[in-house]
Amino acid sequence: MKRLTCLLVLILVTAIGGLRAQGGRGAQGPPNIAGAWTGTWSAYNPARPAAAPKELCAKLTATIAQKGDAWQATFEGDCGRPYKYSISMEGRQAGGAVLFKGTADLGPKDGGVYDWIGRADDKEFVGFFTSGFYTGVFTMTKGEPSAPAK
Repeated sequence: MKRLTCLLVLILVTAIGGLRAQGGRGAQGPPNIAGAWTGTWSAYNPARPAAAPKELCAKLTATIAQKGDAWQATFEGDCGRPYKYSISMEGRQAGGAVLFKGTADLGPKDGGVYDWIGRADDKEFVGFFTSGFYTGVFTMTKGEPSAPAK
């Protein structure tokens, strides 16, 4: 009986070690997405995936703060003219990431009402958006933009 117990413990320890080596997922805490982010966005025609993006703006920054169960994000950049939008984002934790969704009216000059979804973890925030006129994607990484090299 003692041998059987030792064998079962050895099998259990080996199985747990194998799961950890494979990156098994246990309970994960919420990612820290509050703070400064920087990246780019582009608009494209999904019916023509091989075509170059219609618009590409090299600069997109965001500041994100958690407000209860939601997040408040301020997106800023310059694409022919400066823009700044403050958007409330609905999100839920899924593993080590927060999944976002939302709708925002950016006004008639900027394409009207947009629906979007996104995923953020401690290091990366990726989103997809669509409106009556545009479809696109944005990617950002955590942290302030780096200063240009001199």
